[in-house]
Amino acid sequence: MRTPPRPPLDGLKKRLDRHRREGARLPRDGFIRETYALPRTDAREKAREWFDRWPKQAYWTAIESWCERPEDVIEFTMRRLPTAD
Repeated sequence: MRTPPRPPLDGLKKRLDRHRREGARLPRDGFIRETYALPRTDAREKAREWFDRWPKQAYWTAIESWCERPEDVIEFTMRRLPTAD
């Protein structure tokens, strides 16, 4: 008895490519994230802007990660929930 040939995966590959291209708006954990690379003073202002606009108590706003780059540039990722439910 012969083993049947494998099915073509073209459709699956196209769907995966389209999904990766469009990018998922919400990661699986439900948080919205944005990454910035700004000079130190601008980075502080951007973080304050996030906390003022989306209060930590309601949106679980947080600086998820950060690192210092050359020339006093801070790269950081801000995280928040999409709604205050």
